[in-house]
Amino acid sequence: MITEDCEMTRLSYEELRQNFKDSVYFAARDGYAISLVALLNEIDDWHLQNELINQEFIEDDGQIFTPFIIAAKNGKYNVVFTLLMKFKPDLEKECVIKFDGHIVSGATALWCAAGSGHMNVVKLLVKHGANVNHKTKAHSTPLRAACFDGRMDIVQYLVTHGADINLANAYNNTCLMISAYKGHTDVVEYLLSIGSDPNEQALCGATALHYAAECGHVEICSALLDHGAVLKLNEYGMTPVIVAAERTREAVVHVFSTRPHLLSRRETIDALELMGASFANDKDNYNVAKAYQYLMHAMELRYADVDDVIKKNLAPPIPAYENWVESQTIQDLQAIRYNSNSIHMESLTIRERILGRKCPEVAHPIVFRGAVCADNGRFDRCESLWMHALEIRQENNLSVQRDLLRFAQVFSQMIHINAALRVSNILKVSAACIVELERNKQKMAKPGPKDDVEVIAEEYEQNIVTVLYLLTILTKVLKRPNQRIQNSDIAALYKLVFTLSKMNLKLRDGQTLLHLAVNGVTPVDDFHTNDVCRFPCVDTVKLLLHCGANVSECDCDRNTPLHILASTLQTARSNEHNDIITTIEEIIKLFVESGIHLDAVNNDGLTAAQLCTSHLIESLVKSYEMQLINLKCLASRCITCHKLKYRGLVPQHLENFIQLHSAEKFAD
Repeated sequence: MITEDCEMTRLSYEELRQNFKDSVYFAARDGYAISLVALLNEIDDWHLQNELINQEFIEDDGQIFTPFIIAAKNGKYNVVFTLLMKFKPDLEKECVIKFDGHIVSGATALWCAAGSGHMNVVKLLVKHGANVNHKTKAHSTPLRAACFDGRMDIVQYLVTHGADINLANAYNNTCLMISAYKGHTDVVEYLLSIGSDPNEQALCGATALHYAAECGHVEICSALLDHGAVLKLNEYGMTPVIVAAERTREAVVHVFSTRPHLLSRRETIDALELMGASFANDKDNYNVAKAYQYLMHAMELRYADVDDVIKKNLAPPIPAYENWVESQTIQDLQAIRYNSNSIHMESLTIRERILGRKCPEVAHPIVFRGAVCADNGRFDRCESLWMHALEIRQENNLSVQRDLLRFAQVFSQMIHINAALRVSNILKVSAACIVELERNKQKMAKPGPKDDVEVIAEEYEQNIVTVLYLLTILTKVLKRPNQRIQNSDIAALYKLVFTLSKMNLKLRDGQTLLHLAVNGVTPVDDFHTNDVCRFPCVDTVKLLLHCGANVSECDCDRNTPLHILASTLQTARSNEHNDIITTIEEIIKLFVESGIHLDAVNNDGLTAAQLCTSHLIESLVKSYEMQLINLKCLASRCITCHKLKYRGLVPQHLENFIQLHSAEKFAD
C-alpha cells in the first residue's frame, strides 16, 4: 500500500511539473510577473516551484534556457526581481544561447543580461550574489559579453564589483581585444586606463592592435599605441600595419607610417606596396588608381636615399601571374601605369612576395581576379589563377570546399557556351577533391580543438556532391566533338574514379555516388552547374560502374541505387518524360549487366519494382526479374517469408545474401 501511495505521489509530481512547465517558462520569457507568481502559487510543493523556475526549456532554434535565465536575457526586471525575492533561482545555472550568430554554451543569467545590455538586471543579479567571473564553456565572462556589445556602463559596473579584466577566453582573446575589434573606443580607453595589457597575444599571435588595425579603427589604434602597444607578429608573420595594409585600411596605415620612430623605411615600403597591391585586386575596395598611387609612393621611398637604395628581393616568376616580373625602378612602374592587367599581375606578385604562401589572406584576391577573367570570357586565365589559389589553400590545410564547387560551376559554364576545356584541368581539380575528402574524413574521425565536426560533416557532403558534378562534367567533355583527349587522360580518369570507389563515400543518409547519380532529387547547384549536370545520368553511371562502384550498395534505409532510381522517377525532369524514360531504361540495363539483385528489399520490405511510380518502368523491372530469377533467390524469399531462422546456421556469405531479400524489421 505504501509503495502504491509513493508511486501515485511520484506520478502526480511529474504530472504537475509537465502541466506547469510551458506556462511558467512563457510567463517568465514575456515578462508576466503577476501571472508567473499566480501559476507558481498553485503548487504547494516548494521544491517543485524551484524546480520549475530552474528547469531547462529547449527553444525551436536549439537554444536552452530556464525561466529565470530567459527573463534575465530578455531584460524582464520584474520577473527576475520577483523570482529572486520569492523563490530560489540558481544564479549559476548554465544555458545555451545564440549570440551574434554563434552558439554559446555555459552562459549564466548574468552573462545573458550583460551581453543583452540590461543594466538594471545586471545590478540586480550582482547584488544577489551572481558570480561576475563565471566562465562559459569557451571561457567567456559576463565582462567579455558586455565588452562585445560596447556597454560601457555595464563594463564599469562589473569591474567595480570584482570582474577580472585579464580573464581571456579559450583562445586567449581578452576583453581588450574584443573591444578593439568591435570598435568600442570608450571601452578600450577605460580598460587601458585600469591596466589592461595592450601587448597580450591571442593563441593566433594577434594583439588588440591587430584587431583594431584589421577593422580600420583609427582612434583605437592611436590609443593602443599611446599606451605602449608594440608591433608584434601574429602566427602568419603579419604586424598590425601589414594587417591594415592587406585590408586597404588607408587611415590606419597613415597613423602607423607617420608616427615617429614606429616603422623603419623598409617596413613603410612594405606597408605601402601591400596596400597598393591590395587595392588592385580587392573585391570590395577595388581601385586601380589608388593601387598605382601607393605602389609609386613605395617605389619613390626605395630610391629616396641615393646612398641607400632599397632593392626588391624578387621571388621566382609564378606561371599563374603570367610569369610576371615586378617593376624594379620608377621608370618600370611608370611604363605600366595605364595597363590594368599589368597592374593586376604586378600586385598579385607583390602580395605573394610580402605575405608569403602560408598566409591565408593571399588567396582571396587571386580568386577575385580569376572571377573577373571568367566574366570577361578569359577562362584560361581564370583556371590558372583559381588553380594557384586552390594549391595555396590546400598546402596550408585550409578548406577548399567553395573553391571546388566554383570550379564545377565554371567548367559547366564553359561546356554550356562551348568554350575550350582541357581534360587535364578537370582531373587536377577532381584529384584535389579527393585530397579534401580524405582530410574531411580524418577531421571527422579525430577533430582538432578548433574543428567543428558538424561544419566539417556538411563540407564533406558538399564535396561528395561536387565530385559527382566533376565526374558528370568529365563524361560530357569526353563526348564533345573535336575534344582533344589523350590516352593518359583516360587512364588518369579511370584511376581517379577507382580511388573514389574505394573511399566508401557516403552522405549521412548512406547514399553513395552511384545512388546520387541516379537520384532524380540529387541537389544541383543553380549557378551554371544545372545547365550540364542533371540526374539520373547514364554516362556518370557507366563511369562509376566501370571503375568498381558496387551496384548493390545500400543506403541507411537499405535502398539500392535501383530503389532510388525507381522511387525518384516522378520528380526527375517530368517535362522531359520520354527522354527520362529512355535514360532509366538504359540505367536499369546497366544495373542488370552489373549483377544487381532485382528482388532485394529495403527496410520497408519493398523491392525496386514495388517503388516504381511509372507502370512502364515497373513492367520493365519485373520482366528482368522473371528472366533472372534463380533458385537461390527463391529460397531466400521463402526463408524470409516464413520467418525461418538462418543466422548462425548458414555460412556468412549466405546470411548476407538472404538478408538482401529480408527487410530488417522483419528479420530475427
